Amino acid sequence: MTEWLDIVDDTDTVIGRAPRDRIHREGHLHRSAHIALFNSRGQLFVQLRSRFKDVAAGLWDTSAAGHVDSGESYEACAVRELHEELGVRIAVENLHSIGRLRPEERNGFEFTEVYAVRSDQALVLQAEEIEDGRWLGLQELEQWMQQKPADFTQVFRMICPMIKGLDRHF
Repeated sequence: MTEWLDIVDDTDTVIGRAPRDRIHREGHLHRSAHIALFNSRGQLFVQLRSRFKDVAAGLWDTSAAGHVDSGESYEACAVRELHEELGVRIAVENLHSIGRLRPEERNGFEFTEVYAVRSDQALVLQAEEIEDGRWLGLQELEQWMQQKPADFTQVFRMICPMIKGLDRHF
């Protein structure tokens, strides 16, 4: 099934739509959402992207993430991706916006809305997307990232400063 995404201009205004593969091939600006899932102990879930992914295969990434479908809102995308990738159902009101990335080559030319959410629901990992996952304290994650930054996606390394301190305040 073809995944259709909106093409946006540098103000994040929709100017067209196209299949995902064409958008990536031609470098059009488009949209994504990333979600940082925390549990009640303040740990963050990180996922190991499947080695079969076409981008950043086999690297550690945010809890859940995905492209915003054509006509979809950032928030609806975040709710959908949490459910599809992790089996977690949340209401839009439980999403906390924590930041935004502007499009550049490092993040695939995507406007990226970043959200945090807390849940202790049992996770059901989507096998096609996620190879593995683990819950980590933010200090443990920071040490790992300092020692082995190449283990992580570029986008996740851009998002981590937004997450810093949320284990205590979120």
